[in-house]
Amino acid sequence: MPKPCLIVITLVALLHMALPRAVAQEAGSSDQQPAPSERGHARAHMDPAKHAAMLAKRLKLNSDQQSKVEAILTSEQSQRENLQSDSSLSKGDRRSKMMDIHKSSDEQIRALLDPDQEKQWDEMQSRHEERMQEHHHEQAPGGPPTV
Repeated sequence: MPKPCLIVITLVALLHMALPRAVAQEAGSSDQQPAPSERGHARAHMDPAKHAAMLAKRLKLNSDQQSKVEAILTSEQSQRENLQSDSSLSKGDRRSKMMDIHKSSDEQIRALLDPDQEKQWDEMQSRHEERMQEHHHEQAPGGPPTV
C-alpha cells in the first residue's frame, strides 16, 4: 500500500475515534450540565430558590405557591444535609430516610397544586422515574457505567 494512503487511513481512524468524544464534550459544556461527580441527584444539589423558580415556570405556579414550594425544598435540602452528616446510619438506612424525606416533600408540594398543575407534576415525576430507571440500568452493580 502506498505511504500516502496509509497516512490518510491512519488520520481517518484517529478522527473517527476522537470526534465522538469531542462532540460529546462540546454538547455537555453547552448544556451547562454538572460534572458526573456533582450530578448525583440533581434535585438534592439544586439551589431551592432556582428549583422553585423552575417549577413555577413549568407548573405556572402563582407567587404564593412558589414561595411555599421554595420553603419545602429548603427544608428538604436541610434535612438531607443533616442526614448525610449522620455517620451513625448504615448506607441502606440513610437511603431509606432520604427517600422518605423526598416523598414527604413531594406530597407537600402536590397538596399546593390545582388539578391541572397536579397532572403536569405527575407527568414530570413519571419522566423523572424513567430517567432514574435508565440511569440505574446503565450503572450495573460491580461494573463501570455503559456508554
